[in-house]
Amino acid sequence: MSMTFADLALAPSLLRALAEEGYATPTPIQAQSIPLLLQGRDLLGMAQTGTGKTAAFALPLLHRLAAAPRPAPAGGARVLVLAPTRELVSQIADGFASFGRHLPFSVTTVFGGVSQVHQVNALKAGVDIIVAAPGRLLDLIEQGLCDLSQLEALVLDEADQMLDMGFARSIERIVATLPQDRHTLLFSATMPKTIAALAESLLRDPLKVEIAPPSTTVDRIEQSVMFVDAADKKAALLDLLRTPGIGQAVVFTLQKTIANEVCAFITEAGITAEALHGNKSQGQRERALEAFRAGGVQVLVATDIAARGIDVDTVTHVFNHDLPSLPESYVHRIGRTGRAGRSGVAITLCDAEQRAWLRDVEREIGRALAVQDDHTWHSEAARTSTKRPPVLGGGPVKEIKPQEKRERKVWTEEEKLMARAAAKAA
Repeated sequence: MSMTFADLALAPSLLRALAEEGYATPTPIQAQSIPLLLQGRDLLGMAQTGTGKTAAFALPLLHRLAAAPRPAPAGGARVLVLAPTRELVSQIADGFASFGRHLPFSVTTVFGGVSQVHQVNALKAGVDIIVAAPGRLLDLIEQGLCDLSQLEALVLDEADQMLDMGFARSIERIVATLPQDRHTLLFSATMPKTIAALAESLLRDPLKVEIAPPSTTVDRIEQSVMFVDAADKKAALLDLLRTPGIGQAVVFTLQKTIANEVCAFITEAGITAEALHGNKSQGQRERALEAFRAGGVQVLVATDIAARGIDVDTVTHVFNHDLPSLPESYVHRIGRTGRAGRSGVAITLCDAEQRAWLRDVEREIGRALAVQDDHTWHSEAARTSTKRPPVLGGGPVKEIKPQEKRERKVWTEEEKLMARAAAKAA
């Protein structure tokens, strides 16, 4: 007999909210993590994106707040959750609000790209839960507008992406302001050496829950690659989007300019689409995501900055218009489909200059992608290419920070130049 949420000894108000949301059976990460977190143990949680990590930490933290009600400290909070992007911050806060709908608690979001006035006003009286991106939160702390000296619990969600985005120093400075006697949880989809070191520095006698090996991909996602010339990519993508059975899709590009171009191209062809990237204002990003969630937009065209902030169960397909230059990002991209127990499809378009990145991805996931070659746009030159992407002026670069490094090898001078160019383009 399978476990139910009722078996986890959660507060009745939480079980009521879960029932109203139609959740009866916990996912593996939830079933293994929640009992340990209810005991107050520090935890290192390793699980792929889309496996229910938010509920795995939100439910026991809400249970803790309900079991020990007390006023939130003025200017601070009882619980802090750090996440890498604005989209993910908002998504996590929505999860707390949904699961805790029958509990008297307060939650606020803190991130950049918007005025800090409302965030500061929310913090003045104190809130139970802050969900924040590291950069803006550190700004508020250093301005003396946020005091976390009485924090009870800290969560780092998608910790690997936060480090990839260059937030290591910000996290270190935030943690330095927190009390030593706290409950700490760290969740990550991958386990590079940097995450292992971070976990060792933050967690006390932690338990580890690992649902799938780091950097593996969800089995229910059907993955394949199409070799095409770079000039044919948009046309090949349009043909794919017109294939029967395509529901909602996420298209990933390397750069913001490419995302805009792709979005305009498919929109002109009569397919509803929105672009999502770092040049969009917070209001634009929220409106695009809301339209996508509501089904008013069929295709979301995004850069890697949004790879883990798109949590829409109805996404049937992910298309990689460009391969990521860091292979770890591939796992997070395709994790936008195959969510909530559904199957999904991920198709990658590979041109000659990105062929080396495909080899990197296949080494990362431990298998070769199935090749689709029975289509109009097949390029044998792309399939057999030994090129690497050009450095500057004409080649794609990834939206990453210049200090970002690969774990498995030292960067070449060419790759260092690409990273510097990416930082300017981001």
